[in-house]
Amino acid sequence: MTDLFHLTEDNPAPQNAAGGFFTTRDGKKIRYGVFAAVARPLLGTVVLLTGRNECIEKYFETIRDLADRGFGVAILDWRGQGDSSRLLRDRQRGHVRSFRDYTRDLEQFFEEIVLPDCRGPYYILAHSTGAVIALLASPSMVNRVRRMVLLAPFLEVPDMPVSIATVRRVCAIFCALGLGWLYAAIGPRPKVPPPFEVNKVTSDPARYRRNVGIYEAWPQLALGGPTIRWLKAAAAAAQAVSDPDFMARVRVPTLIVAAGADRVVSTKAVEAYARKLRVGSLLMIDGAEHELLQEKDIYREQLLAAFDAFIPGTGDAP
Repeated sequence: MTDLFHLTEDNPAPQNAAGGFFTTRDGKKIRYGVFAAVARPLLGTVVLLTGRNECIEKYFETIRDLADRGFGVAILDWRGQGDSSRLLRDRQRGHVRSFRDYTRDLEQFFEEIVLPDCRGPYYILAHSTGAVIALLASPSMVNRVRRMVLLAPFLEVPDMPVSIATVRRVCAIFCALGLGWLYAAIGPRPKVPPPFEVNKVTSDPARYRRNVGIYEAWPQLALGGPTIRWLKAAAAAAQAVSDPDFMARVRVPTLIVAAGADRVVSTKAVEAYARKLRVGSLLMIDGAEHELLQEKDIYREQLLAAFDAFIPGTGDAP
């Protein structure tokens, strides 16, 4: 498996690593990894869903944490990022036609990999846009997934001057003009990584350096900014999962974890969403930045303790 996963000196692969690629029904190659538990008793499988511009390697530490608790882990690189098929000739552009493409890929991942090859019961642990994908897919997951832990779902941008509906409408105009491939924000990935002091995702310098090091060593895994079409798709997904009729169809018990110092997604929107979700509960981790699983131990350990309390069978986890 050393040729499937991209390692660095301070980011070795977890034990029991396996994986490969599956081909989606529209012909995209999706990279995935499966990692067996290293502790007993065996507690099932956590399906780990990453955020935008993330890759399997960024979650090696979390995979080890889960494996030490008795969980197997199944994880994939979303289409258009990581080592999965890119959707535009320019690999730097974070692009997708619709978040429903992600949910279809997740459904196929369950059908072809998770259900036949991974021990149940099944749980979802998802970050940011991965959390929105999990919500969007949840009505069809009710008989498969026992519980979900969703971290900082990307529902709105903090202090956004216009509504998410307006963002969608403006992006739709650009897409209708054939300009959906243009960058919506940020542009190409900078050749020199931003210094830790200006990052908006974690307060942990060591984990920030580790994650930057992954993309420096393996630049093919990285993305630049999102395209206008991606932003339109994200806005549409945020609207869809926030519709009251849709929320009533979410029946998988869900813990939503908000980062108190989040500067990437709106903590207020996350709080409001959790309160309205019938099967949802909320944990606020004060002081934490957006990437909760890449944060300082003082914040990360609060998240893992909440996971242990919420997911059956893990109350005595380390």
